[in-house]
Amino acid sequence: SRFPALVSVTGLRDEKDTVIGYLLIGTDNTARKQVEEERAKLDQSLRDQQFYTRSLIESNIDALMTTDSSGNITDVNNQMEALTGRSRESLIGAPFKNYFTDPELAEAGIKRVLAESKVTDYELTARAHDGAETVVSYNATTFYNREGVLQGVFASARDVTERKRWDKVLLENTAELEKAKAAAEKANLAKSDFLSSMSHELRSPLNAILGFAQLMESDSPLPTPNQKSSIDQILHAGWFLLELINDILDLAVIESGRMSLSLEAVSLPEVLIECQAMIEPQAQKRGISMTFPVFVEPCFIRADRTRLKQVLINLLSNAIKYNQSGGTVMVECISYAHDKMRISVKDTGSGLTPEMLAQLFQAFNRLGKEATGEEGTGIGLVVSKRLIELMQGKIGAESKVGSGSVFWIELIHDRTHHAEYT
Repeated sequence: SRFPALVSVTGLRDEKDTVIGYLLIGTDNTARKQVEEERAKLDQSLRDQQFYTRSLIESNIDALMTTDSSGNITDVNNQMEALTGRSRESLIGAPFKNYFTDPELAEAGIKRVLAESKVTDYELTARAHDGAETVVSYNATTFYNREGVLQGVFASARDVTERKRWDKVLLENTAELEKAKAAAEKANLAKSDFLSSMSHELRSPLNAILGFAQLMESDSPLPTPNQKSSIDQILHAGWFLLELINDILDLAVIESGRMSLSLEAVSLPEVLIECQAMIEPQAQKRGISMTFPVFVEPCFIRADRTRLKQVLINLLSNAIKYNQSGGTVMVECISYAHDKMRISVKDTGSGLTPEMLAQLFQAFNRLGKEATGEEGTGIGLVVSKRLIELMQGKIGAESKVGSGSVFWIELIHDRTHHAEYT
């Protein structure tokens, strides 16, 4: 068998100092060799770990440094050398505060870390050897040895010069946008005031025209057939123009913020009966059958009665206007989520494409219906949307080409008033 050994050899001599032999002492060295091998492995592992740790430090995009509890630098990475324009050797041992435009603020940052154990987004301005200045975001924490004894501060400084520049640009752009928004709001208010004033000015002479046309229609002797036809055209165009002016006036008042609504508990069955009476002649004229819900008990919703009727008439009128000959219009009321009531108006018209649905509720956008010969202003749905929102509700639509459309509104279901009523 073989094993490592430590050998010592000593010469043996007689009285005359003549070598007469040798003494060899051999000691088993296995254990010692194992210890040395383990130590070598540990040393290599430590060197590998140090290399790995250093690689992590150097690969960081931020300038990293450590200081002792007095604020003197004990280590740095390459980014810190680049930030300050100084070598690692000259930085180590120097006060941390020396490399910033405001040394007192930098020193206060170190003291704050020592007091609070952590600091984030502490802004400093680093000054390089050539005088170049860099705004940095300073983040730091304390670190300790195995026994829990404070060793110093580990800090990172990230260059935020570009971010500061973009922040400034963003701030300037925001200010410009605010100015533009204010100017647009002012212009919009001026437009609304103009439309409101113009609408009032137009309604007075238009009412006079309609009044005189009605007088001519019932005058004695009665007008001839040709005169009657001309008067009918005047009345038809006049009523349509009056409807347009009223819609514009409503929109202008809403956009100016001067629309005042009186929200109260409104009986939904009563409102629907009134709407049915107003709209059925129009439906019968076009051969459209209408179905309204039958209520077995009182039902109240929170709304402005007059404006709710205006919205419902608009939805019903559209359902008739854009329906097919001999089609149907169905009104449904569904209560859900305890405090919500949905009123739906369903027609059997040609339906809307997804693109058309996306353009609903845009002022003066008739979705191509102007080519059909059907009269309309393109304002009614916009006004309806604003009115429903002022009544703390929602409005929407669902449609599929060839399957008709469903327009719905959601308002607060006033169950408290219902309980009081019953």
